[in-house]
Amino acid sequence: MLISPRPDPAPAAHDRVYRGLRSRIMHGEIAPGKALTLRGIAAEFEVSMTPAREALRRLSAEGALTMSNSGRVSTPELSNERIEELAALRSLLEVELASRALPRAHIALIDRLQTINARITEDIARQDAVAYIRRNLEFHRTLYLRAQAPAMLAMAETVWLQLGPTMRALYGRLRRKDPPHYHRLMIAALKAGDEPSLRLAVRSDVTQGLRMLVG
Repeated sequence: MLISPRPDPAPAAHDRVYRGLRSRIMHGEIAPGKALTLRGIAAEFEVSMTPAREALRRLSAEGALTMSNSGRVSTPELSNERIEELAALRSLLEVELASRALPRAHIALIDRLQTINARITEDIARQDAVAYIRRNLEFHRTLYLRAQAPAMLAMAETVWLQLGPTMRALYGRLRRKDPPHYHRLMIAALKAGDEPSLRLAVRSDVTQGLRMLVG
């Protein structure tokens, strides 16, 4: 009887580290310019150096981390030009995703978006920046999934990933106390089936705050 070889645990370990770090970076849990070490990542996730190294390389390829010639790995500190570029990308991708989602925006989706937005209000009241960023992206992702455009959504998530630490810095500057105004406008446009208003609300929502960082 043939005995199958044991599966190599390294790929699973690499994926676990990758997904864990990716979530933290996207949701602003790691500040801009924060250095990460292989030894520290390996110890935190209880893996060897190899899966830690592969996860960092993968995130660097996605623009979530920067790697210097000396091998120093850190979250990016974005220039004004880079922030403007990523804000423009968000606008292009997310306005299109919202438009594609509109014909499939049934009442259950709208109810779900209202529930998420209510929780965003609670996150703001607690001044929980990470929860706010996580829930804000959940709001957008929930809508965009209805677009049934997975390649476009994957591109949008890569932009979110690159902006994660910067969004945390933005939250600190805004000191937000009120729920996102444009989310309410997006929900109203979805209820009315009003595509021009939806496109305007999405474009304003994803670019207005980032403009404050480069102003």
